[in-house]
Amino acid sequence: MSGQQIEYRVRGMTCGGCARSLHAAVGRVAPDLEVEVSHVDDALRVRGPHEVEDIRRAVASAGFEFGGRPDR
Repeated sequence: MSGQQIEYRVRGMTCGGCARSLHAAVGRVAPDLEVEVSHVDDALRVRGPHEVEDIRRAVASAGFEFGGRPDR
């Protein structure tokens, strides 16, 4: 998939199981996105057109806190 990769912070992930849960939640709300989740650096990286509110909802539905874009 082409397009810019956008990174968001997610608070509350502690293990690979958390990362898999978040990956699945994002897939339910935005199935066409390319998604990478890392509990090590609290990151959710997505590539493809999406609405931030959809991502925020997916993060909340997986039980985590959406932290927005990291400071640059």
